Amino acid sequence: MARATRIIEDRPVTKRVGALNALWPFLRPYRIQVGLAMAALVLTAGISLIMPLAARRVVDGFGEGAALLDQYFGAAILIVALLALGTGLRYFLVTRLGERVVADIRVAVFARVITLSPRFFERLMTGEVLSRITTDTTLIQSVVGSSVSIALRNMMILAGGLIMLAVTSVKLTGLVLLIVPAIIVPIVVLGRRLRKLSRENQDWIAASSAAASENLLAAQTVQAYTNEARSIFEFDHVTERSYGTALARVRTRAVMTTIVIFLIFTGVLGVLWVGARDVRMDIMTAGELVQFVIYAILVASSTGALSEIWGELQRAAGATERLTELLTAEDNIRDPAQPVPLPRPVQGQIDFDHVTFRYPSRPDVSALEDISLTITPGETVALVGPSGAGKTTVIQLIQRFWDPDQGRVTLDGIDLRDMARTDFRQAIALVPQDPVIFAASARDNIRFGRADASDAQVEAAARAANAHDFIAALPDGFDSQLGERGVMLSGGQRQRIAIARAILRDAPILLLDEATSALDAESEAAVQKAIETLSQGRTTIVIAHRLATVKNADRTVVFDHGRIVAQGRHDELIAQDGLYARLARMQFTAAPEVAQRALGAE
Repeated sequence: MARATRIIEDRPVTKRVGALNALWPFLRPYRIQVGLAMAALVLTAGISLIMPLAARRVVDGFGEGAALLDQYFGAAILIVALLALGTGLRYFLVTRLGERVVADIRVAVFARVITLSPRFFERLMTGEVLSRITTDTTLIQSVVGSSVSIALRNMMILAGGLIMLAVTSVKLTGLVLLIVPAIIVPIVVLGRRLRKLSRENQDWIAASSAAASENLLAAQTVQAYTNEARSIFEFDHVTERSYGTALARVRTRAVMTTIVIFLIFTGVLGVLWVGARDVRMDIMTAGELVQFVIYAILVASSTGALSEIWGELQRAAGATERLTELLTAEDNIRDPAQPVPLPRPVQGQIDFDHVTFRYPSRPDVSALEDISLTITPGETVALVGPSGAGKTTVIQLIQRFWDPDQGRVTLDGIDLRDMARTDFRQAIALVPQDPVIFAASARDNIRFGRADASDAQVEAAARAANAHDFIAALPDGFDSQLGERGVMLSGGQRQRIAIARAILRDAPILLLDEATSALDAESEAAVQKAIETLSQGRTTIVIAHRLATVKNADRTVVFDHGRIVAQGRHDELIAQDGLYARLARMQFTAAPEVAQRALGAE
C-alpha cells in the first residue's frame, strides 16, 4: 500500500486536454467512419438551428389561415423526423467508433506491456496496469463514443445560435454576449482543479485495483497468517482515498455546474424581459421574440452542456495520458534494428564472458561479479549454492530478461543482444520453481509449450512427466479446467504440468529452476528419470538445492555471493571439502544414510 501511495503522490498530473491528441493514431484507420459521423452531426446541428425559424413562422402566421398553418406543422414534423434519423445515425456511428477504438487501445496496451522486461514491473504493479486497461479505457470509450460528438454538436449549435441571435436582434444579442465572460471564468478556474482531481481519482482507483489484485492472488497466505483484517484495512484506506478524491471532483463539478446554469438562465430571463418590452413597443414581432428565445435557450443549453462535457474531457485526458505512459514506456531490453538470425539447427552452446550484473533495485550489490562460464552443447550443468548466490540470475540472463552491466552472454557464439528475443527464446524450455498454470484446461496448459502439438503429443508429454494418471482422473480428463493459477491442483501436480509443457516444447536448451522441489519422493524419482531422458542431446541447466538430484550432472558449478567458487563433478567437489561439501553435510545431517549416498560413500 505504501508503495502505491508513493507512486501516486510522486506522479505528475496532466495539464491540458491536448493529451487527447494521443488518440488520433487510433482514430486514423477509421477516417471514413469519423467523416460519416461528422456529417450526421452537422445534419442534426443544422436541423436544430432551423427549428426556431419554423417556430417564428408559425407564431407570426397564426392568423393567416388553417391551410397555411397545416403546412407549417407538416414541415415541422418532417424536420423532427430528419432530426430523429440524424440523431440515431450519429449515435450508432460514434458509439461503434468508440467501442472499436477502445478495443484497439486495449490490445495495443496489452501487446506493449506483455513484451516489457521485469524492470518495468519493479516500478508499476500489475493491478494498476489492469486498471488502466479496463477503467481508463472505459472513460475513453465514453468520450470517443459520446462526449466528443456531443461537444462538437453543441459547439456548432452555439456558434450557429449566436449568429442567428445576431440576425434576429443585434440589441438582444449584445446583452447575451455580456453574460459569456461571466460563464467562462468559472469554467476555466474550476476546470483546472477538476482536471487535477480527475487524474488523482483515476490513480487512486488504479491503486485500489492493484491492492485488491495483490491480496486476492495471495488469499490463502493472507488467511494462513490471519491477516484478513490488515488486508481489509489497507484496501479500505486506498479505497477511501479514491472516494475522497472522487467526492472532491464531484463537488467541484457540482459547484461549476450550479454557477454556470444560474448565470445562463438568469441571463436568458433578463434578455426575455427586455425582448418582451420591445414586443410591446412594436420594435420586434412576437414571432421574432419566440425565435430569439429559442435560439437563446439553444445557446444556453449548449454552453451548459459544454461545461458538463469539459469535466468528462478532463477525466479522459488523464486516462489517455496514463495509457500513453504504458504505450511509450521505455524498456532497456530491446531487439536490435537488424537482428542477427540464430543459426539452425541450434547447437546450444552458452557462454558467459566476464559478466557482471546488478539489479536496478539493488545497484550497490552485484548479483553476478565477473562470471565466465562455458556450457557446451548437450552438457548438463547444475548450479548450486546458497540462496541469493546468483543462480536464478544466470537463468534470467540466458533468457535475456536482463542485460549484463559488463561482459556478454552468447548462444552459439552470438551475443543475445544482437538477436531477436523471440528467435532465441524459441530454442529454450523453462520449468520455473513456481510454475504458472493458466485458467484453462490441462490439455491447453501443456500445449502452451507448443501450440501446434497434437493431442497424442500432449498426452505423451504428460506421461513422460508422470502427470498423465492424475490428469486422466480429473472429472473431464485432459479437458478439465484447472482454475485460476491451478487452484484445483496440488503443488506437485502443478509442477508436473509445467514439466510436461517443457517436454512438449522439445527445445535444444532446457532450464530447470528447482523443477522437482514440490514433488514427493515417488513422483520425484519418476520425473527425475524423465528429465534425464529429456536431457539427452540437450544443453541442460539445473538449479537445485537438493544436491542428490544433481549428483549425476556432467558438471556442477558452485556459486557464492555472485561468484563461481568451484566447479567439477560431484565426487571432485566433495573431495575438495569446500562450500559444496559443507552444503551437503548440512543438508543431510538429519539423514546420515541419505547423506552417505549423496556424498558418494559405499
